[in-house]
Amino acid sequence: MLLEIAQYGNPVLKEKCRPIEHFDDALKSLADNMLETMYAAEGIGLAAPQVSVPVQLVVIDIPAEEESVSFLQVNGEDKKLEDIMPLMFVNPVLEPYGKMHPFHEGCLSVHRIRASVIRPDYVKATLTLLDGTVITVDCNGLLARCLQHECDHLNGILFVERVSSAQKITLKNKLKRLAAGY
Repeated sequence: MLLEIAQYGNPVLKEKCRPIEHFDDALKSLADNMLETMYAAEGIGLAAPQVSVPVQLVVIDIPAEEESVSFLQVNGEDKKLEDIMPLMFVNPVLEPYGKMHPFHEGCLSVHRIRASVIRPDYVKATLTLLDGTVITVDCNGLLARCLQHECDHLNGILFVERVSSAQKITLKNKLKRLAAGY
């Protein structure tokens, strides 16, 4: 079932999300619906607050041909993207590390705006899968970027808040129009 994606200006996007405590069919159903919604919107990641549910749930599906992911380990073992996609998890704990680099990000909740965001190249993430299994993912590239971006949503942070001061000035009127449209 397709869900409505909350847009910039919706207060749910600013909420700090509560952790998932119950692993049940309702959680799995929400994750499946989020995945379907993300695919329909042509995205690669979606966090629960983006569908107006303020809980710590994220779905990610990065195409296997994404060449920017040159390092990916799950529980210390080398993996390929297709081995773990789609990735659906709750209650993430991230440890970003490495050199900081800019990358143009967009967001399904911030319609038609892309901006350069500086983030660490790598991330070590402790993720709880929907069956309750806990895994550690250590990666770089687009997966590391996407993990950081989506997990920001769980803390009420949008990528447009992480841009430079100059970009904030440039985006100010566009963001005002988006918020007014909400």
